[in-house]
Amino acid sequence: MGELEGSYRVTQTPGTRLGAPFNAGISTLEAGQALSANMSAAGKNYGRGLQMRVVGLDDSQEFYDMETKSLGQTLLSEVFQRGNLIENDYFGLEFQNTQMNWVWLEPIKPIVRQVRRPANTLFRLSVKFFPPDPGQIQEEYTRYLFSLQMKRDLMEARLLCTENTGALLASHLVQSEIGDYDELGDRDYLRLNTLLPYQDKVQDRVMDFHRRHLGQTPAESDFQVLEIARKLEMYGVRFHPASDREGTKINLSVAHMGLQVFQ
Repeated sequence: MGELEGSYRVTQTPGTRLGAPFNAGISTLEAGQALSANMSAAGKNYGRGLQMRVVGLDDSQEFYDMETKSLGQTLLSEVFQRGNLIENDYFGLEFQNTQMNWVWLEPIKPIVRQVRRPANTLFRLSVKFFPPDPGQIQEEYTRYLFSLQMKRDLMEARLLCTENTGALLASHLVQSEIGDYDELGDRDYLRLNTLLPYQDKVQDRVMDFHRRHLGQTPAESDFQVLEIARKLEMYGVRFHPASDREGTKINLSVAHMGLQVFQ
């Protein structure tokens, strides 16, 4: 069936997925383990308001009313609070600039200084910092959002891998979404949802892998997605176009392993 990159460990994670956006917000972090005070106010706002549109990792859309001179952190804090996102240091908001490149919204600058037309701009919640080991993530809901980021990266061809590994990742995503294997259910789901750019080519392989995940909970499926993805060379890599001193176009990336240069 082809080779899978890396080696993987199968781990058991407790129960079903926890931490939906509208739950009571109970954290599993230990006392004093809070990552930062990102939820604090980001400064005073002045002027008339703007309505910002933000799409989540689950593709849901929310609208946020902001003052004209609001800082990026103000919008970030609202998104984190409404989404009950406790481990928010891992996440950021990105948008497309005039060159159609995805760039990060900077917390300490006014939104209107970064975005040409804020009210007409689509912001999207994304993972900004990738830990080398998903076991470092404390919250089950955070792992779920990370798995959705892997799903997005697969579809956008950011997370490069062999077709076989792509099929394995897709099979865990299917298990997370619809549960145990059912041939008719699998075919219907894969007909309505595109997980891979080459999905038609490997659909039977996705279903064959899915058959092996019997009894795996959504939380366990999310963890397996991250466990496989972290072995891949492009895990957590985000390209930023640049040029070297000779004018040659390059891509810079800041990943968990440090600064990388791609030609």
